[in-house]
Amino acid sequence: MDFGKLMEQASRMQESLGRLEDELNATVYEGSSNGLTVKINGKMECQEIHIPEEMMDDREMLEDVLRIAFNQASEKADEDRNSRIRSTAGGLGIPGLR
Repeated sequence: MDFGKLMEQASRMQESLGRLEDELNATVYEGSSNGLTVKINGKMECQEIHIPEEMMDDREMLEDVLRIAFNQASEKADEDRNSRIRSTAGGLGIPGLR
C-alpha cells in the first residue's frame, strides 16, 4: 500500500468532511405536530417555533406537541448528517466507509 496515496486520500476526506460539516450546520430541519412547527439547524440550535393560537390555552398539549416536533426535526437532522457523511466518505474509496 502506498502511504503517500493513503495520506492524500485522508487529506481529501478531511477537506470534504469539513465542507460537509459547514453545509450541515447551515441546513434547517423542520418538525411539526398538530400545526406546531419547530425549525432547528444542523447544530441542533432552535431557529424558529410557530405555535398555533388555539394551543395557547392547553399547556400540557403544547408541551407534548413541542417535544414531538423538536424530536422529529432532530431525527431528520441526524439522518441527513449520517447519510451525507457516509456518502462523502464512501465516495473517497477508503475501505470500510461505504
